[in-house]
Amino acid sequence: MESTGLISFLLIGLVAGWLAGKFMKGQGFGLIGNMVVGVIGAFLGGFLFGILGISAGGLIGSIITATAGAMALLFIVGLVKK
Repeated sequence: MESTGLISFLLIGLVAGWLAGKFMKGQGFGLIGNMVVGVIGAFLGGFLFGILGISAGGLIGSIITATAGAMALLFIVGLVKK
């Protein structure tokens, strides 16, 4: 992966983590924690969308995919924390 691709991936993950924290009120880890979850969730979202056969292209599609993955990760971690 090129350095610009990596930076783009990290920025999309950070935005997705922030958005997931806003959507999943009460199940977050604060701003920094949610951003880290967003980066990890971007991988998870890409994996889940691939399994489901969903393709989301472009910047907006990438943010949606990463946000869905981050929300799924926040949900799973919230279940484990309880």
